[in-house]
Amino acid sequence: MKRRPVLPAIDPARCTGCGWCVAACPPHVLSLRTERGRKTATLLDAAACTGCALCAVRCPFGAIRMARTAPAP
Repeated sequence: MKRRPVLPAIDPARCTGCGWCVAACPPHVLSLRTERGRKTATLLDAAACTGCALCAVRCPFGAIRMARTAPAP
C-alpha cells in the first residue's frame, strides 16, 4: 500500500501574501497569485512537492498546515 502524500493546505483567509513560504520552498512549487487585488500563496505543482513542510514552518501567520491527500493509486 502506498502512503498518501502530505501537501501544504493554504488558508486564504490567513494568508497575507508575504511570500516567505515561496522563498522557503526548496522544489519551488509554491507561488503567489493575485486575485481581486489580494495576494495569496498557492501550490502550483502538487506532484513535485516533497512534503518537507518548510513552508508551513516558515509561515509567520499560521496560514499553512500539512495535510494528507487522497490515497495514492
